Amino acid sequence: MHASHWCSVTPPHRRPTPVLLLSGPSGSGKSSLAAATGLPVLRLDDFYKEGDDPTLPLVAGTADVDWDAPGSWDEDAAVAALVALHRTGRTEVPVYDIATSSRTGATVLDVGGAPVFLAEGVFAAEIVRRCRELGVLADALCLRGRPSTTFRRRLLRDLREGRKSVPFLLRRGWRLMREEPGIVTRQVSLGAHACDRPEALDRVDAAVAAAQAPDAALGHGAASAADVPAIPRAGRADRSIA
Repeated sequence: MHASHWCSVTPPHRRPTPVLLLSGPSGSGKSSLAAATGLPVLRLDDFYKEGDDPTLPLVAGTADVDWDAPGSWDEDAAVAALVALHRTGRTEVPVYDIATSSRTGATVLDVGGAPVFLAEGVFAAEIVRRCRELGVLADALCLRGRPSTTFRRRLLRDLREGRKSVPFLLRRGWRLMREEPGIVTRQVSLGAHACDRPEALDRVDAAVAAAQAPDAALGHGAASAADVPAIPRAGRADRSIA
C-alpha cells in the first residue's frame, strides 16, 4: 500500500504519531518528495529566524546572511512543534515568507489519523538525535543527487518564487554546489540515511507500515521503519525526481 492510502479519520484513542525527518541540500527535491507521499508535512523552513534577528550568522568574508547555517533557524521551536504533533496530532506553526525573511502569521497543522508525518527542510538532520532521544522518530533521510542538478533546480525555484535578489541567489548557488558533498556527509554524520528518491519513498512506506503494525509502540517511542521490509516498487506510481 502506498503511504498516501492512509485513512485521514482521527481514531477516538489516537496513537502517538512518529515523525520521519527529511533532510538534504537545498534544491534536492525534499518538498516534491514529501508532497508525493500524501502524508502531512511540517515545513521546517517556517522556523527560520526573521531578517532583523541580531543572532543571524553571516557568510564568512561577506555581509550576506548565511541562511544555510543552523544558526539561522529556531531549532527549539521546531522540536517543540514536532513533539506536540507526536503527542496530540495538532499544533500551531509559523508561516514564514522567505522573500521578506519574516514571519507573516501562523496556522494550525493537524495530522489527523496519519500513521506518520514528515518534517522536511535543510536543517532536519540537526534534530535527529533529539527526536530519537525523545522517542518520536520513525526514520531520518538525507535526499541526495547530482550537485549540478541540485544547483539548477534550486536556482529555477528561487527565481520563480522571488526568494532573494538574483546576485544573492547566484552567489549562494555556486557556493552550495561546491559545498554539497560536504553537506551530505555532515547530515549523514548527524544520523540521516543518504538515499535517492526511489529509496526514500520505499523507506517512507516502511515507516508507515511499522507505525501501523499491531505491536507498534503506544507512547513508548516510535516504531522503527528498519523493522519492516521495504515495499517493492513494482506497480507503484512513477517515482522519478520532479
